[in-house]
Amino acid sequence: MERELWPPLYHTLLEVAKDFHQKYVSYQPWVLAAVFLWAALHDRPVSWACQPRHWSTTKLRPARLPHRTTVGRRVDGPAVAAFLREVERRLRDRQQVGLLAVLDGKPLLVSGVSKDCDAKWGRAAGGKGKGYKLHTLWANRALPEAWEVTPLNEAESTIACRLLPQAPGAGYVLADGNYDASPVFDAAAANGYQLVTPMPDANAGKGHRYQSPHRLRCIDLMGGAFGRSLYRLRRQIERLYGNAVSFGGGLGPPPPWVRGLERVRTWVWAKLLINAVRIQAQGLTP
Repeated sequence: MERELWPPLYHTLLEVAKDFHQKYVSYQPWVLAAVFLWAALHDRPVSWACQPRHWSTTKLRPARLPHRTTVGRRVDGPAVAAFLREVERRLRDRQQVGLLAVLDGKPLLVSGVSKDCDAKWGRAAGGKGKGYKLHTLWANRALPEAWEVTPLNEAESTIACRLLPQAPGAGYVLADGNYDASPVFDAAAANGYQLVTPMPDANAGKGHRYQSPHRLRCIDLMGGAFGRSLYRLRRQIERLYGNAVSFGGGLGPPPPWVRGLERVRTWVWAKLLINAVRIQAQGLTP
């Protein structure tokens, strides 16, 4: 898999590196990002990627490899984050944003006996679990328009209010019942989107508490054929997450050497970039 995905990913790193330079460091951010992405692509620790013999399958590599402690100290820092953010932007902007977006979360579970103090107990598929959650807003491009990694116990509706203002464009956002809250409807509308979720019962919208007018609009939509057929397109999120985990080097639960919120976030970031390159290289539909 790395023979197919690494060349376009590495060339994107070099392209961004032309306009990105950090002063007074021995290794530029692109070198650290390259080492971390090489490790993530092979599902190996950073210490593995810092050894020259593990780059024998490619000529596309930095001239000098940093020590593992250098990568560990700097890869979660602001300079590498700014560099990865620009890589993400360039990969995302190769495609047009769609009028239909999908909002959802994916649990990233760790062992129940893990000593990771950032991993929390929360709801997961089929019951409870311990770990983190990836929250995403996709709009027909290879990378989410906005995403965030949080402990598993944080409410999806709360995170949605932070993601929606980051998304460009306008249209419909499809989500499950966890996002059925007036503040989420208002946040979506403020950014030009109509949120569409299933309604809990026939009396939805008739209570005495504040009802977002955009939630009332959703109730009207779901009462008609157009709204119901529109919401069926939400199944797209299953394909998005399915594609992201369906190949070697894809997104999965954090491995044992990836612990702590910052490192899990960087690891997930690497996986999202790898998946975006795979989608674009193979001409897949996001």
